[in-house]
Amino acid sequence: MAEPPESATLRALLLRADLALRLQGELSALENVPVRWVHSSDLVDPTPFLSEGLLLLTTGTQFVPDAAQPDADSRESYDAYVRRLRARGVAGLGFGTEVVRDGIPPLLVDACAAHGIPLFEVPYRTPFIAVARANAEAIAAEAYARRSWALAAQRAISLAALRPDGLGASLAELARQLGTWVGLYDTAGSLARSFPEGQLEEDLGPELAREAVAVLRGGARAASSTRIRGRAFTLQTLGRGGHLRGVMAIASEGLDQAARGVVTSVIAMAGLALEQTHDLARARGMLRAGLVQSLLSDDPRLARRVARELWGGLPAAPIVVGLVTDVGRNSDAIAAFLDLRAGERQARVFFGRGDEGLVICVEADDVALIEELAAAFGLAVGVSEPAGYDAFARAYREARLASAEGPGVTRFGALARRGVLAAAQDGAAREVARATLAPLEQHDAAHGTSLAESARVWLEHDANGDAAAKALGIHRHTLRARISLIERLLHRDLRGFAARADLWAALQLSR
Repeated sequence: MAEPPESATLRALLLRADLALRLQGELSALENVPVRWVHSSDLVDPTPFLSEGLLLLTTGTQFVPDAAQPDADSRESYDAYVRRLRARGVAGLGFGTEVVRDGIPPLLVDACAAHGIPLFEVPYRTPFIAVARANAEAIAAEAYARRSWALAAQRAISLAALRPDGLGASLAELARQLGTWVGLYDTAGSLARSFPEGQLEEDLGPELAREAVAVLRGGARAASSTRIRGRAFTLQTLGRGGHLRGVMAIASEGLDQAARGVVTSVIAMAGLALEQTHDLARARGMLRAGLVQSLLSDDPRLARRVARELWGGLPAAPIVVGLVTDVGRNSDAIAAFLDLRAGERQARVFFGRGDEGLVICVEADDVALIEELAAAFGLAVGVSEPAGYDAFARAYREARLASAEGPGVTRFGALARRGVLAAAQDGAAREVARATLAPLEQHDAAHGTSLAESARVWLEHDANGDAAAKALGIHRHTLRARISLIERLLHRDLRGFAARADLWAALQLSR
Protein backbone atom coordinates (compact mmCIF):
# COMPACT_ATOMS: atom_id res chain seq x y z
CA MET A 1 0.00 0.00 0.00
CA ALA A 2 1.17 3.54 -0.72
CA GLU A 3 2.78 5.34 2.22
CA PRO A 4 1.06 8.62 3.15
CA PRO A 5 3.18 11.81 2.90
CA GLU A 6 2.88 12.56 6.60
CA SER A 7 2.12 10.21 9.47
CA ALA A 8 0.37 11.10 12.72
CA THR A 9 3.07 9.64 14.96
CA LEU A 10 5.11 10.87 17.89
CA ARG A 11 8.27 10.60 15.80
CA ALA A 12 6.74 12.92 13.16
CA LEU A 13 5.91 15.52 15.84
CA LEU A 14 9.41 15.38 17.30
CA LEU A 15 10.94 15.93 13.86
CA ARG A 16 8.98 19.15 13.26
CA ALA A 17 11.47 21.97 13.72
CA ASP A 18 8.76 24.59 14.33
CA LEU A 19 7.63 22.83 17.52
CA ALA A 20 11.17 22.52 18.96
CA LEU A 21 10.20 19.45 21.02
CA ARG A 22 13.16 17.73 22.72
CA LEU A 23 13.02 14.00 23.42
CA GLN A 24 14.59 12.60 26.59
CA GLY A 25 16.61 9.80 25.03
CA GLU A 26 17.58 8.69 21.53
CA LEU A 27 15.19 9.46 18.68
CA SER A 28 16.51 6.47 16.74
CA ALA A 29 15.20 4.15 19.47
CA LEU A 30 11.69 5.58 19.25
CA GLU A 31 9.16 3.52 17.31
CA ASN A 32 6.61 5.12 14.99
CA VAL A 33 3.94 5.13 17.68
CA PRO A 34 0.61 6.35 16.21
CA VAL A 35 -0.89 9.33 18.06
CA ARG A 36 -4.68 9.37 17.90
CA TRP A 37 -5.05 12.72 19.72
CA VAL A 38 -3.25 15.21 21.97
CA HIS A 39 -4.64 16.13 25.39
CA SER A 40 -3.35 18.30 28.25
CA SER A 41 -3.98 17.83 31.97
CA ASP A 42 -2.27 18.58 35.29
CA LEU A 43 -4.42 16.15 37.29
CA VAL A 44 -2.66 13.75 39.63
CA ASP A 45 -4.61 10.94 37.93
CA PRO A 46 -5.91 11.99 34.51
CA THR A 47 -6.37 8.39 33.25
CA PRO A 48 -10.21 8.31 33.63
CA PHE A 49 -10.32 11.03 30.95
CA LEU A 50 -7.74 9.53 28.57
CA SER A 51 -7.90 6.93 25.79
CA GLU A 52 -5.35 4.53 24.38
CA GLY A 53 -2.89 5.96 21.86
CA LEU A 54 -3.27 9.50 23.17
CA LEU A 55 -0.39 11.97 23.79
CA LEU A 56 -0.55 13.73 27.17
CA LEU A 57 0.89 17.21 27.82
CA THR A 58 1.38 18.61 31.34
CA THR A 59 3.04 21.59 33.08
CA GLY A 60 3.73 19.56 36.24
CA THR A 61 1.62 21.43 38.82
CA GLN A 62 0.51 18.04 40.17
CA PHE A 63 4.08 17.46 41.36
CA VAL A 64 4.25 20.66 43.47
CA PRO A 65 3.98 19.71 47.18
CA ASP A 66 1.20 21.31 49.21
CA ALA A 67 -0.84 20.51 52.29
CA ALA A 68 -2.96 17.99 50.38
CA GLN A 69 0.06 16.34 48.75
CA PRO A 70 3.16 16.80 50.87
CA ASP A 71 5.04 14.03 48.97
CA ALA A 72 4.01 15.10 45.44
CA ASP A 73 7.66 15.58 44.42
CA SER A 74 8.80 12.15 45.67
CA ARG A 75 10.10 9.22 43.59
CA GLU A 76 7.04 7.19 44.59
CA SER A 77 4.68 9.91 43.37
CA TYR A 78 6.36 10.13 39.94
CA ASP A 79 6.54 6.34 39.62
CA ALA A 80 2.84 5.86 40.46
CA TYR A 81 1.86 8.62 38.00
CA VAL A 82 3.81 7.15 35.08
CA ARG A 83 2.68 3.60 35.90
CA ARG A 84 -0.95 4.72 35.61
CA LEU A 85 -0.27 6.34 32.22
CA ARG A 86 1.45 3.20 30.98
CA ALA A 87 -1.47 0.99 32.06
CA ARG A 88 -3.90 3.29 30.23
CA GLY A 89 -1.95 3.01 26.97
CA VAL A 90 -0.73 6.60 26.74
CA ALA A 91 1.59 6.96 23.72
CA GLY A 92 3.89 9.58 25.24
CA LEU A 93 4.24 12.39 27.78
CA GLY A 94 5.16 15.99 26.99
CA PHE A 95 6.36 18.25 29.85
CA GLY A 96 5.92 22.01 29.43
CA THR A 97 8.96 23.70 30.99
CA GLU A 98 9.39 27.20 32.44
CA VAL A 99 5.72 27.38 33.40
CA VAL A 100 5.78 25.85 36.87
CA ARG A 101 9.44 24.79 36.99
CA ASP A 102 12.59 24.94 34.90
CA GLY A 103 13.46 21.75 33.04
CA ILE A 104 11.98 18.31 33.46
CA PRO A 105 12.15 16.81 36.98
CA PRO A 106 14.90 14.12 36.98
CA LEU A 107 12.63 11.76 38.93
CA LEU A 108 10.04 11.99 36.15
CA VAL A 109 12.76 11.21 33.59
CA ASP A 110 13.73 8.11 35.60
CA ALA A 111 10.09 6.94 35.98
CA CYS A 112 9.36 7.28 32.21
CA ALA A 113 12.54 5.40 31.34
CA ALA A 114 11.66 2.66 33.82
CA HIS A 115 8.13 2.19 32.42
CA GLY A 116 8.96 2.70 28.74
CA ILE A 117 6.95 5.86 28.09
CA PRO A 118 8.54 8.39 25.66
CA LEU A 119 9.11 11.71 27.46
CA PHE A 120 9.82 15.00 25.69
CA GLU A 121 10.16 18.66 26.63
CA VAL A 122 7.72 21.28 25.31
CA PRO A 123 9.53 24.63 25.51
CA TYR A 124 7.76 27.70 26.87
CA ARG A 125 7.56 29.30 23.40
CA THR A 126 5.57 26.34 22.03
CA PRO A 127 1.95 26.41 23.20
CA PHE A 128 0.24 23.09 23.84
CA ILE A 129 -2.41 23.96 21.26
CA ALA A 130 0.31 24.10 18.58
CA VAL A 131 1.28 20.50 19.32
CA ALA A 132 -2.37 19.41 19.21
CA ARG A 133 -2.96 21.30 15.95
CA ALA A 134 0.14 19.78 14.33
CA ASN A 135 -1.05 16.29 15.18
CA ALA A 136 -4.59 17.03 13.94
CA GLU A 137 -3.13 18.31 10.66
CA ALA A 138 -1.08 15.12 10.32
CA ILE A 139 -4.18 12.99 10.94
CA ALA A 140 -6.13 14.97 8.34
CA ALA A 141 -3.27 14.73 5.81
CA GLU A 142 -2.95 11.02 6.39
CA ALA A 143 -6.70 10.51 5.94
CA TYR A 144 -6.68 12.61 2.75
CA ALA A 145 -3.75 10.64 1.38
CA ARG A 146 -5.50 7.34 2.08
CA ARG A 147 -8.71 8.55 0.42
CA SER A 148 -6.74 9.70 -2.59
CA TRP A 149 -4.95 6.35 -2.74
CA ALA A 150 -8.27 4.49 -2.49
CA LEU A 151 -9.78 6.49 -5.36
CA ALA A 152 -6.70 5.94 -7.52
CA ALA A 153 -6.65 2.22 -6.66
CA GLN A 154 -10.33 1.80 -7.49
CA ARG A 155 -9.82 3.62 -10.79
CA ALA A 156 -6.88 1.37 -11.68
CA ILE A 157 -8.85 -1.76 -10.76
CA SER A 158 -11.85 -0.59 -12.80
CA LEU A 159 -9.62 -0.14 -15.85
CA ALA A 160 -8.12 -3.58 -15.26
CA ALA A 161 -11.63 -5.08 -15.22
CA LEU A 162 -12.07 -3.94 -18.84
CA ARG A 163 -9.29 -6.22 -20.07
CA PRO A 164 -10.11 -9.58 -21.74
CA ASP A 165 -9.51 -11.48 -18.50
CA GLY A 166 -11.20 -8.86 -16.34
CA LEU A 167 -11.38 -10.98 -13.19
CA GLY A 168 -7.73 -12.01 -13.27
CA ALA A 169 -6.58 -8.48 -14.13
CA SER A 170 -8.64 -6.98 -11.28
CA LEU A 171 -7.18 -9.39 -8.74
CA ALA A 172 -3.64 -8.77 -10.02
CA GLU A 173 -4.17 -5.00 -9.71
CA LEU A 174 -5.57 -5.43 -6.18
CA ALA A 175 -2.46 -7.40 -5.18
CA ARG A 176 -0.27 -4.63 -6.63
CA GLN A 177 -2.18 -1.86 -4.87
CA LEU A 178 -2.15 -3.63 -1.50
CA GLY A 179 1.43 -4.78 -1.94
CA THR A 180 0.60 -8.32 -0.88
CA TRP A 181 -0.52 -11.73 -2.15
CA VAL A 182 -4.13 -12.21 -3.32
CA GLY A 183 -5.69 -15.56 -4.28
CA LEU A 184 -9.07 -16.78 -5.52
CA TYR A 185 -10.43 -20.18 -4.48
CA ASP A 186 -13.22 -21.79 -6.48
CA THR A 187 -16.24 -23.58 -5.01
CA ALA A 188 -14.28 -26.84 -4.85
CA GLY A 189 -11.64 -25.21 -2.64
CA SER A 190 -8.96 -25.20 -5.35
CA LEU A 191 -6.69 -22.19 -5.88
CA ALA A 192 -7.91 -20.89 -9.25
CA ARG A 193 -5.95 -17.58 -9.36
CA SER A 194 -2.83 -16.42 -7.51
CA PHE A 195 -1.18 -12.97 -7.68
CA PRO A 196 1.73 -12.49 -7.73
CA GLU A 197 2.36 -16.02 -9.01
CA GLY A 198 4.48 -18.22 -6.77
CA GLN A 199 4.45 -15.88 -3.74
CA LEU A 200 2.30 -18.16 -1.58
CA GLU A 201 4.57 -20.55 0.30
CA GLU A 202 3.91 -24.19 -0.63
CA ASP A 203 3.57 -25.30 2.99
CA LEU A 204 0.77 -22.74 3.55
CA GLY A 205 -1.30 -23.76 0.51
CA PRO A 206 -3.07 -26.88 1.86
CA GLU A 207 -4.00 -25.27 5.19
CA LEU A 208 -5.29 -22.11 3.53
CA ALA A 209 -7.34 -24.25 1.10
CA ARG A 210 -8.94 -26.07 4.06
CA GLU A 211 -9.85 -22.71 5.62
CA ALA A 212 -11.42 -21.62 2.32
CA VAL A 213 -13.43 -24.86 2.09
CA ALA A 214 -14.66 -24.42 5.68
CA VAL A 215 -15.91 -20.90 4.85
CA LEU A 216 -17.64 -22.18 1.71
CA ARG A 217 -19.32 -25.04 3.56
CA GLY A 218 -20.91 -22.46 5.87
CA GLY A 219 -22.97 -21.32 2.87
CA ALA A 220 -23.31 -17.72 4.07
CA ARG A 221 -21.55 -14.53 3.03
CA ALA A 222 -18.77 -13.95 5.51
CA ALA A 223 -15.42 -12.29 6.11
CA SER A 224 -12.94 -13.85 8.50
CA SER A 225 -9.31 -13.69 9.53
CA THR A 226 -6.98 -16.58 10.17
CA ARG A 227 -3.32 -17.08 10.96
CA ILE A 228 -1.36 -19.96 9.44
CA ARG A 229 2.16 -20.59 10.73
CA GLY A 230 2.49 -17.00 11.84
CA ARG A 231 1.18 -15.46 8.61
CA ALA A 232 -2.13 -13.59 8.66
CA PHE A 233 -4.83 -13.99 6.00
CA THR A 234 -8.19 -12.34 5.40
CA LEU A 235 -10.87 -14.49 3.72
CA GLN A 236 -13.92 -13.03 1.98
CA THR A 237 -16.65 -15.08 0.30
CA LEU A 238 -17.89 -14.13 -3.17
CA GLY A 239 -21.51 -14.48 -4.27
CA ARG A 240 -24.86 -14.53 -2.52
CA GLY A 241 -25.71 -16.40 0.67
CA GLY A 242 -26.57 -19.97 -0.24
CA HIS A 243 -25.01 -19.45 -3.70
CA LEU A 244 -21.35 -18.78 -2.95
CA ARG A 245 -19.06 -18.69 -5.99
CA GLY A 246 -15.66 -18.72 -4.31
CA VAL A 247 -13.40 -17.20 -1.66
CA MET A 248 -10.89 -14.38 -2.04
CA ALA A 249 -7.84 -14.67 0.23
CA ILE A 250 -5.54 -11.73 1.06
CA ALA A 251 -2.24 -12.19 2.86
CA SER A 252 -2.94 -9.43 5.34
CA GLU A 253 -5.08 -8.60 8.34
CA GLY A 254 -6.32 -5.42 9.95
CA LEU A 255 -6.86 -3.54 6.66
CA ASP A 256 -7.73 0.11 7.27
CA GLN A 257 -10.97 1.68 6.09
CA ALA A 258 -9.52 2.84 2.76
CA ALA A 259 -8.09 -0.60 1.96
CA ARG A 260 -11.35 -2.28 2.96
CA GLY A 261 -13.22 0.01 0.57
CA VAL A 262 -10.93 -1.03 -2.29
CA VAL A 263 -11.33 -4.71 -1.41
CA THR A 264 -15.11 -4.30 -1.27
CA SER A 265 -15.16 -2.89 -4.80
CA VAL A 266 -13.12 -5.85 -6.06
CA ILE A 267 -15.45 -8.27 -4.26
CA ALA A 268 -18.42 -6.69 -6.03
CA MET A 269 -16.75 -6.96 -9.45
CA ALA A 270 -15.49 -10.48 -8.82
CA GLY A 271 -18.90 -11.57 -7.58
CA LEU A 272 -20.53 -10.19 -10.73
CA ALA A 273 -17.97 -11.92 -12.96
CA LEU A 274 -18.46 -15.22 -11.15
CA GLU A 275 -22.25 -14.88 -11.36
CA GLN A 276 -21.95 -14.44 -15.13
CA THR A 277 -19.67 -17.47 -15.24
CA HIS A 278 -22.25 -19.37 -13.19
CA ASP A 279 -25.03 -18.46 -15.65
CA LEU A 280 -22.87 -19.84 -18.45
CA ALA A 281 -22.18 -22.96 -16.39
CA ARG A 282 -25.92 -23.36 -15.79
CA ALA A 283 -26.55 -23.30 -19.54
CA ARG A 284 -23.81 -25.89 -20.01
CA GLY A 285 -25.41 -27.95 -17.26
CA MET A 286 -28.73 -27.99 -19.09
CA LEU A 287 -26.94 -29.10 -22.24
CA ARG A 288 -25.17 -31.86 -20.33
CA ALA A 289 -28.50 -33.02 -18.88
CA GLY A 290 -29.88 -33.34 -22.40
CA LEU A 291 -26.85 -35.39 -23.45
CA VAL A 292 -27.38 -37.73 -20.48
CA GLN A 293 -30.89 -38.46 -21.76
CA SER A 294 -29.44 -39.07 -25.22
CA LEU A 295 -26.89 -41.53 -23.83
CA LEU A 296 -29.62 -43.39 -21.93
CA SER A 297 -31.08 -44.33 -25.33
CA ASP A 298 -27.89 -46.36 -25.91
CA ASP A 299 -27.19 -44.28 -29.02
CA PRO A 300 -24.10 -42.08 -28.33
CA ARG A 301 -23.89 -40.41 -31.76
CA LEU A 302 -25.46 -37.06 -30.77
CA ALA A 303 -23.62 -36.90 -27.45
CA ARG A 304 -20.32 -37.70 -29.17
CA ARG A 305 -20.81 -34.98 -31.76
CA VAL A 306 -21.73 -32.27 -29.23
CA ALA A 307 -19.07 -33.30 -26.70
CA ARG A 308 -16.38 -33.32 -29.37
CA GLU A 309 -17.22 -29.73 -30.33
CA LEU A 310 -17.50 -28.37 -26.78
CA TRP A 311 -15.29 -30.50 -24.53
CA GLY A 312 -13.03 -32.50 -26.79
CA GLY A 313 -15.10 -35.68 -26.71
CA LEU A 314 -16.51 -38.31 -24.37
CA PRO A 315 -14.43 -40.68 -22.21
CA ALA A 316 -13.15 -43.63 -24.23
CA ALA A 317 -15.01 -46.95 -23.86
CA PRO A 318 -15.14 -49.12 -21.87
CA ILE A 319 -16.65 -46.75 -19.35
CA VAL A 320 -18.23 -46.94 -15.92
CA VAL A 321 -21.25 -44.89 -14.90
CA GLY A 322 -21.56 -43.33 -11.45
CA LEU A 323 -24.76 -41.97 -9.87
CA VAL A 324 -25.10 -39.54 -6.95
CA THR A 325 -28.75 -39.38 -5.91
CA ASP A 326 -28.27 -36.75 -3.21
CA VAL A 327 -25.84 -33.87 -3.78
CA GLY A 328 -27.33 -31.74 -0.96
CA ARG A 329 -26.40 -28.06 -1.04
CA ASN A 330 -23.12 -28.75 -2.83
CA SER A 331 -24.39 -28.98 -6.42
CA ASP A 332 -22.46 -25.88 -7.57
CA ALA A 333 -19.28 -26.95 -5.77
CA ILE A 334 -19.52 -30.49 -7.19
CA ALA A 335 -20.04 -29.15 -10.70
CA ALA A 336 -17.03 -26.85 -10.30
CA PHE A 337 -14.96 -29.78 -9.01
CA LEU A 338 -15.89 -31.96 -11.99
CA ASP A 339 -15.41 -29.08 -14.47
CA LEU A 340 -11.91 -28.55 -13.11
CA ARG A 341 -11.07 -32.26 -13.30
CA ALA A 342 -12.55 -32.49 -16.81
CA GLY A 343 -10.22 -29.72 -17.95
CA GLU A 344 -7.23 -31.40 -16.33
CA ARG A 345 -8.02 -34.85 -17.74
CA GLN A 346 -8.81 -33.75 -21.31
CA ALA A 347 -12.28 -35.25 -21.81
CA ARG A 348 -11.76 -38.33 -19.66
CA VAL A 349 -14.82 -37.43 -17.61
CA PHE A 350 -18.39 -36.46 -18.57
CA PHE A 351 -21.17 -35.55 -16.14
CA GLY A 352 -24.70 -34.21 -16.17
CA ARG A 353 -27.99 -34.22 -14.31
CA GLY A 354 -30.28 -37.20 -14.78
CA ASP A 355 -33.81 -37.81 -13.55
CA GLU A 356 -32.54 -39.42 -10.35
CA GLY A 357 -29.38 -37.47 -9.62
CA LEU A 358 -25.95 -36.56 -10.94
CA VAL A 359 -24.62 -38.96 -13.58
CA ILE A 360 -20.83 -39.28 -13.95
CA CYS A 361 -19.14 -41.15 -16.80
CA VAL A 362 -15.42 -41.96 -16.66
CA GLU A 363 -13.10 -44.40 -18.36
CA ALA A 364 -13.17 -47.83 -16.70
CA ASP A 365 -9.65 -47.44 -15.29
CA ASP A 366 -10.33 -43.97 -13.84
CA VAL A 367 -12.71 -44.76 -10.97
CA ALA A 368 -10.24 -42.95 -8.67
CA LEU A 369 -11.81 -39.67 -9.80
CA ILE A 370 -15.22 -40.77 -8.49
CA GLU A 371 -13.63 -41.91 -5.23
CA GLU A 372 -11.94 -38.50 -4.90
CA LEU A 373 -15.29 -36.77 -5.42
CA ALA A 374 -17.06 -38.96 -2.86
CA ALA A 375 -14.35 -38.32 -0.27
CA ALA A 376 -14.24 -34.55 -0.89
CA PHE A 377 -18.00 -34.05 -0.42
CA GLY A 378 -19.03 -37.04 1.72
CA LEU A 379 -21.23 -38.50 -1.02
CA ALA A 380 -22.80 -41.91 -1.63
CA VAL A 381 -21.96 -42.93 -5.18
CA GLY A 382 -23.02 -46.06 -7.02
CA VAL A 383 -20.70 -47.26 -9.79
CA SER A 384 -21.57 -49.67 -12.60
CA GLU A 385 -19.54 -52.44 -14.10
CA PRO A 386 -17.50 -51.54 -17.25
CA ALA A 387 -19.67 -51.19 -20.34
CA GLY A 388 -19.78 -49.67 -23.80
CA TYR A 389 -21.95 -46.73 -24.78
CA ASP A 390 -24.40 -49.16 -26.40
CA ALA A 391 -25.12 -50.47 -22.88
CA PHE A 392 -25.21 -47.08 -21.11
CA ALA A 393 -28.78 -47.58 -19.85
CA ARG A 394 -27.87 -50.91 -18.23
CA ALA A 395 -24.82 -49.35 -16.61
CA TYR A 396 -27.01 -46.52 -15.30
CA ARG A 397 -29.42 -49.03 -13.71
CA GLU A 398 -26.50 -50.82 -12.07
CA ALA A 399 -25.21 -47.50 -10.66
CA ARG A 400 -28.69 -46.67 -9.34
CA LEU A 401 -28.93 -49.97 -7.44
CA ALA A 402 -25.43 -49.56 -6.01
CA SER A 403 -26.07 -45.94 -4.95
CA ALA A 404 -28.58 -47.07 -2.30
CA GLU A 405 -25.84 -48.74 -0.26
CA GLY A 406 -24.83 -45.63 1.71
CA PRO A 407 -21.81 -43.29 2.05
CA GLY A 408 -18.74 -43.82 -0.09
CA VAL A 409 -18.35 -45.59 -3.42
CA THR A 410 -20.22 -48.88 -3.98
CA ARG A 411 -19.38 -50.98 -7.05
CA PHE A 412 -22.27 -52.89 -8.58
CA GLY A 413 -19.99 -55.88 -9.05
CA ALA A 414 -19.38 -56.09 -5.31
CA LEU A 415 -23.13 -55.77 -4.73
CA ALA A 416 -23.89 -58.59 -7.19
CA ARG A 417 -21.39 -60.91 -5.51
CA ARG A 418 -23.39 -60.61 -2.29
CA GLY A 419 -26.38 -62.22 -3.99
CA VAL A 420 -29.84 -61.30 -5.19
CA LEU A 421 -30.99 -60.31 -1.70
CA ALA A 422 -28.43 -57.49 -1.63
CA ALA A 423 -30.55 -55.69 -4.23
CA ALA A 424 -33.76 -56.07 -2.20
CA GLN A 425 -32.78 -53.67 0.58
CA ASP A 426 -35.56 -51.15 -0.01
CA GLY A 427 -38.05 -50.16 2.66
CA ALA A 428 -40.90 -52.32 1.33
CA ALA A 429 -38.83 -55.52 1.37
CA ARG A 430 -37.64 -54.85 4.91
CA GLU A 431 -41.18 -54.19 6.13
CA VAL A 432 -42.39 -57.48 4.64
CA ALA A 433 -39.47 -59.30 6.29
CA ARG A 434 -40.25 -57.78 9.69
CA ALA A 435 -43.94 -58.66 9.35
CA THR A 436 -43.02 -62.25 8.45
CA LEU A 437 -40.82 -62.70 11.51
CA ALA A 438 -43.03 -60.74 13.93
CA PRO A 439 -44.72 -63.88 15.44
CA LEU A 440 -41.31 -65.41 16.25
CA GLU A 441 -39.95 -62.19 17.77
CA GLN A 442 -43.10 -61.69 19.85
CA HIS A 443 -42.87 -65.27 21.16
CA ASP A 444 -39.16 -64.86 21.95
CA ALA A 445 -39.86 -61.62 23.82
CA ALA A 446 -42.76 -63.09 25.80
CA HIS A 447 -41.22 -66.50 26.69
CA GLY A 448 -37.47 -65.85 26.60
CA THR A 449 -36.99 -68.30 23.72
CA SER A 450 -34.73 -67.94 20.68
CA LEU A 451 -36.88 -69.20 17.83
CA ALA A 452 -35.61 -66.66 15.27
CA GLU A 453 -31.99 -67.54 15.98
CA SER A 454 -32.76 -71.27 15.92
CA ALA A 455 -34.42 -70.90 12.51
CA ARG A 456 -31.44 -68.96 11.15
CA VAL A 457 -28.88 -71.56 12.33
CA TRP A 458 -31.07 -74.44 11.11
CA LEU A 459 -31.28 -72.92 7.62
CA GLU A 460 -27.56 -72.07 7.60
CA HIS A 461 -26.93 -75.83 8.10
CA ASP A 462 -29.19 -76.76 5.15
CA ALA A 463 -32.00 -77.84 7.55
CA ASN A 464 -29.72 -80.56 8.97
CA GLY A 465 -31.11 -81.07 12.47
CA ASP A 466 -28.06 -82.80 13.95
CA ALA A 467 -25.56 -80.18 12.68
CA ALA A 468 -27.78 -77.25 13.64
CA ALA A 469 -28.49 -78.65 17.12
CA LYS A 470 -24.78 -79.09 17.70
CA ALA A 471 -24.11 -75.49 16.59
CA LEU A 472 -26.83 -74.23 18.95
CA GLY A 473 -25.66 -76.45 21.81
CA ILE A 474 -29.04 -78.19 22.27
CA HIS A 475 -30.45 -81.69 21.71
CA ARG A 476 -31.78 -82.47 18.22
CA HIS A 477 -35.22 -83.29 19.68
CA THR A 478 -35.31 -79.83 21.26
CA LEU A 479 -34.49 -78.26 17.91
CA ARG A 480 -37.16 -80.39 16.20
CA ALA A 481 -39.71 -79.11 18.72
CA ARG A 482 -38.66 -75.53 18.03
CA ILE A 483 -39.02 -75.98 14.27
CA SER A 484 -42.52 -77.41 14.80
CA LEU A 485 -43.42 -74.41 16.94
CA ILE A 486 -42.00 -72.04 14.27
CA GLU A 487 -44.18 -73.73 11.61
CA ARG A 488 -47.29 -73.26 13.76
CA LEU A 489 -46.51 -69.61 14.54
CA LEU A 490 -45.77 -68.76 10.90
CA HIS A 491 -48.58 -70.94 9.48
CA ARG A 492 -46.29 -72.53 6.92
CA ASP A 493 -44.77 -75.95 6.23
CA LEU A 494 -40.96 -75.71 6.26
CA ARG A 495 -40.42 -79.08 4.62
CA GLY A 496 -40.46 -77.50 1.15
CA PHE A 497 -37.66 -75.48 -0.42
CA ALA A 498 -39.81 -72.44 -1.31
CA ALA A 499 -40.96 -71.92 2.30
CA ARG A 500 -37.42 -72.33 3.62
CA ALA A 501 -36.04 -69.85 1.03
CA ASP A 502 -38.70 -67.29 1.91
CA LEU A 503 -37.91 -67.59 5.63
CA TRP A 504 -34.19 -67.31 4.90
CA ALA A 505 -34.76 -64.16 2.85
CA ALA A 506 -36.82 -62.63 5.68
CA LEU A 507 -34.05 -63.39 8.17
CA GLN A 508 -31.44 -61.76 5.94
CA LEU A 509 -33.48 -58.64 5.21
CA SER A 510 -34.38 -58.08 8.85
CA ARG A 511 -30.75 -57.78 9.97
